[in-house]
Amino acid sequence: MLKSDGLKKAKNDLILVGVICTLSLVGFLIFKLTMKDGNRVSVSINGEEKYSYSITDNVETDIITGDNGENKNVLIIKDGKAYIKGATCPDKICVGHRPISKDGETIVCLPHKVVVSVTEEK
Repeated sequence: MLKSDGLKKAKNDLILVGVICTLSLVGFLIFKLTMKDGNRVSVSINGEEKYSYSITDNVETDIITGDNGENKNVLIIKDGKAYIKGATCPDKICVGHRPISKDGETIVCLPHKVVVSVTEEK
């Protein structure tokens, strides 16, 4: 009788895991499908907004930070998307981030304290 109880518990555990995974997937899909396109790209340095561009503009600009201007990120806005083309930070995570275009998406360069985000201004 102990063996069948163990099998029943394992079966119930698998069902629970399946339900949780399904609900997570449905939630993720709803979130992704309801995201709106943004129309502004905001650049914040050290928590303060410094630049703002239309996402429809074609822009290539250097974002210079640091006490002596030693930090550099190259921001590209092209074809309705924004991304970091190059950076002098050691890990370059911001460079590897995919282009952003939806309201609320961000690219962060933590070593340089730079945040690039897309917003929907009305």
